[in-house]
Amino acid sequence: MITKLQSNNPELKIYSIHDDAFKKYGQVIHMDTKEIVSACEKLEAPNEGSRYIASVSELENLSCSEKLREILFGGCEAQIGICNGFNRDMNALEYHKSSEINVAVTPLVLLLGLEYDMNGMEYDSGKVEAFYLEKGDAVEVFGTSLHYCPCQVADTGFSSVVVLPKNTNTPLEKEMDDRLIFAKNKWIICHENNERLIGRGVYPGIHGENYKVKY
Repeated sequence: MITKLQSNNPELKIYSIHDDAFKKYGQVIHMDTKEIVSACEKLEAPNEGSRYIASVSELENLSCSEKLREILFGGCEAQIGICNGFNRDMNALEYHKSSEINVAVTPLVLLLGLEYDMNGMEYDSGKVEAFYLEKGDAVEVFGTSLHYCPCQVADTGFSSVVVLPKNTNTPLEKEMDDRLIFAKNKWIICHENNERLIGRGVYPGIHGENYKVKY
């Protein structure tokens, strides 16, 4: 699959998470993910578009979930949710002041950048790199890594587990001074041509190509 993706996307650098190129963005987590992948496969998915649910009790109560909390925060509180549906575009990039764990329920691609490559609130999309995950792969994405919604590599869409500090991505309770803060522990910029996100108040800080993963 990765060879096909590389051939179909010559304008985009596509790597495996096992390549050295991934090391500045995160690290591969070696654990048995069969239980949580199986549980996610039973959850409802949207018929179109993508959706993110920050906390899913069916996932948080699994026996393997304590291991995910241990890996991410040494046992501190974390939320375990799901992002699934249909998406092929970069559209935006976000970051947190913490790591994030992703478990691929389906094969998928993550588009990643680095916070320190931002020029203030601006970012050149030419710096983005793509990483392919097989079904069952688990990764820690560092807090310094820009990321957003996973991209599908099949017409059936994508699904990914998302593990973050408790209350991340939930609504703000007051206005923040930082223009890029969109939700709790969520800083985000969108592509300058993404009118939908601009209309929601996201700062249009990404310039260059709005990459679409072709499979």
